[in-house]
Amino acid sequence: MASSGIINHDGARGKDVAVRRRLDLAILTCAVVAALAVTPARADYPEKIVKIVVPFAAGGGTDIIARTTAQEIQTDLGKSVIIENKPGAGTIIGTQTVATSEPDGYSLLMATFAHAVNPSLYNKLPFDPHKDFAAISLIARSFNIVVVNPASKFNSISDLITEAKANPGKLNFGTFGTGTSAHLAGELFNAMAKVKMTAVPYKGAAPAISDLLGGQIDVMFTTVASAASLVAAGQLRALAVTSAERSAAFPQLPTVAEAGVPGYAAESWYGLYAPAGTPAPVIARLNQAIAKAVQSGAFKKLEANEGLIMVGSPPEELDRYVGREEERWRKLIKDANIEVQ
Repeated sequence: MASSGIINHDGARGKDVAVRRRLDLAILTCAVVAALAVTPARADYPEKIVKIVVPFAAGGGTDIIARTTAQEIQTDLGKSVIIENKPGAGTIIGTQTVATSEPDGYSLLMATFAHAVNPSLYNKLPFDPHKDFAAISLIARSFNIVVVNPASKFNSISDLITEAKANPGKLNFGTFGTGTSAHLAGELFNAMAKVKMTAVPYKGAAPAISDLLGGQIDVMFTTVASAASLVAAGQLRALAVTSAERSAAFPQLPTVAEAGVPGYAAESWYGLYAPAGTPAPVIARLNQAIAKAVQSGAFKKLEANEGLIMVGSPPEELDRYVGREEERWRKLIKDANIEVQ
């Protein structure tokens, strides 16, 4: 009887071990399947079309940069890269689209100056610019150009400062929207030159420039893309560039800092982001493609014609750069009491 009891105990134990092994194997199999399902960072990325969302209308400077980027990186990636324009709400609509996309490397964001200043302009955003995005690369930096009507009495930044100090609030500068680079560059000029010019917002650069040509506004701190051809044709007079150093595209123009406002510098930028959680190998693959793209002939042409400074940085440099930009503009926005209505 005792012997029979021992045999029954061992048999039960053996069955328990077998059941546990089958259960462990099942759990391991499920874990592997789950990992594969949520980790699309395979060596064969990309397997389908990649989309870059541009939070502006087609035809503008950001759209041109994005389309050039798409054209160049698709050759390296071996898959089509398309552009989807989703303008509206100061870039918030397009940005939110990417923030809520699958983090698989197939929906990307062409971010700009707005990505760094919107947290300071809006009380609440439907996304977190830091937590909801993964940096890929700072593609390029740019600057604005200070322009006036060729019939204007202002021939230099010094002329502008002298008139603005003599008549506070009388001079006005056109912008293409509250909180845009053209607006904040002008407000920075006010603060650093210790003058008071009035910002006049427009729904884009084109109508603002039209009023500048018509004499309704006095000056603009506009993008190079919007003004370069008009300056070349003599329809606008350029006074200075807003970059920290002189531009190779406009070597004859002084910087605002050189021309009378020491330390002044304001620039725009273009950076590529993916949704947070995008696998590191995918980020690395895209960063590699961008690094090659900015060396291409197409980007060299943009560099020469529009004063772009090509970068193609590692992801962490984009994070650091945008962090610095966000900090410096936050103070100006607060001090100038700038709000988006």
